Amino acid sequence: MMKIFRFMLFPIMPIYYFVTWSRNKLYDLGIKKSVSYGFPVICVGNLSTGGTGKTPMIEYLIHLLKADYKVATLSRGYKRKTKGFQLADKNATAETIGDEPFQFYSKFRNEILVAVDANRCDGIQSLLHENPEVILLDDAYQHRKVKAGFNILLTTYNNPYFNDLVLPTGNLREPKGGAIRANIIMVTKCPNDLSDNEKSKYIKRIHPEKHQHVFFSSIAYSDSLCSAEETKAIDKLESFTLVTGIANSKPLVDFLRSENLNFEHLNFKDHHDFTEEDISTLEKKELIVTTEKDFMRLKQYESLKGKLFYLPITVIIDEASKMNQLIKDFVNS
Repeated sequence: MMKIFRFMLFPIMPIYYFVTWSRNKLYDLGIKKSVSYGFPVICVGNLSTGGTGKTPMIEYLIHLLKADYKVATLSRGYKRKTKGFQLADKNATAETIGDEPFQFYSKFRNEILVAVDANRCDGIQSLLHENPEVILLDDAYQHRKVKAGFNILLTTYNNPYFNDLVLPTGNLREPKGGAIRANIIMVTKCPNDLSDNEKSKYIKRIHPEKHQHVFFSSIAYSDSLCSAEETKAIDKLESFTLVTGIANSKPLVDFLRSENLNFEHLNFKDHHDFTEEDISTLEKKELIVTTEKDFMRLKQYESLKGKLFYLPITVIIDEASKMNQLIKDFVNS
């Protein structure tokens, strides 16, 4: 039904295309001004709506850089209940800074700075008081008021931007030509057995410019579930309820099914605000498995403690050493 509705909106698509194309052209020509900074600013984003793996990529960069630099992340803080600039501290919650920034803060507490501001320029100016050496912009590819020194564009293997259309018929936030701004194009959520020949064919379809590098990444799921108090081995599970509030839960569902696990799936929209009725339903479940992002929003409920777990994931990047060097060369330049 939704596909039919979006197809009916096809006449609107050229208008959206023209508006977003014109906006980009004004920035390209310097008519609309972008702000540059005298220290490394790395942007991670995408052309499409939905989950392409931005959060795991930001965490990858944090791991790569935090030992040698004072790292800060700056996000919009989607669906938070606060306004303006917020710097995460011991009182931070998913409600005050958003679920993904709260995930960063929970995992890297006292190691990095985590901030949110819908206005990235204002956010950077506020962060300057903390003297960061590297700022990672989360989901800021279209925020062209900031001219990041290095752009990492993510696109999923099964839904690449070069096969898509702009909104509202397709899922692109801007025309696919916007990919030219990227220094790295990362193809995410690839099959684990992707051959070199398939990668070569994919790169030809991307048709990168001379300044661009294409990498491929896949997701590795942990063999254990985690909570705030304990871990559980996946192969010991008998049955459970899977709860997801992310853009694309299919890879996770496919993985759990491949492990021959018995579960029901409660699938909510991305960044779902769990209601009292939702929590009441979950309280009746014996064991709940969720994503790390959803865990950040659900762990506040005392009634779910002891039964709420998340499944950690790791990003595996092909030719990671080459990509790491590109990042470090930029930061050190």
